[in-house]
Amino acid sequence: MSTSPTTSAYGSEPAWDVALLFPPQGQWSVEEYLSLTDDINRFVEFTAGRIEVLPTPTVIHQRILVFLFMRLKEFVDAHDLGEVLPSVLRVRLAEDKFREPDIVFLGRGKDSGLGRYWDKADLVVEIVSDDRKSRERDHIKKRKDYAEAGISEYWIVDPQQQQISVLTLQGRAYELIGEFTPGQAATSKLLPGFAVDVKATFKAAEQ
Repeated sequence: MSTSPTTSAYGSEPAWDVALLFPPQGQWSVEEYLSLTDDINRFVEFTAGRIEVLPTPTVIHQRILVFLFMRLKEFVDAHDLGEVLPSVLRVRLAEDKFREPDIVFLGRGKDSGLGRYWDKADLVVEIVSDDRKSRERDHIKKRKDYAEAGISEYWIVDPQQQQISVLTLQGRAYELIGEFTPGQAATSKLLPGFAVDVKATFKAAEQ
């Protein structure tokens, strides 16, 4: 079925006027970005005046997220190490850059900043979605962004590869601690004693 540029597949015109209420890409301010994401339940990230609306997470993604969040929170709470929160939570990485990690940890005694977002983190976790853009974003772009922001540890949880990569900050770049697969436990350098069974992590997606 073909449609004209001004008509949707359902025969009605799309709400172009709504788009005119927002700034063009490259001209968003931080306040406009924050106001938008205060009002919608979607992942929206921000870099240098541009916004990026991320895909809605799948059930598999969310099951893995809950499993990892609970394990990390149990460990952090048991040792009174700080605070762990799941998405959606904005983290400000630079004056003009915000990301929304799947899981974020900040050590005890550190000020997370304003209530609308955290302006620092010590450890972040990203669960990779099964599309090319998401894989590039989590494995390449966010690896660079989180390192430049000084976040000490970054976990990349890849269900497609059945692998958890743990990276630790060395200077302004990450060094790989390990690429952990089923039969192994992914371990943290930042949080000695914290370990996650990789097989159980991905098995959680099936429940």
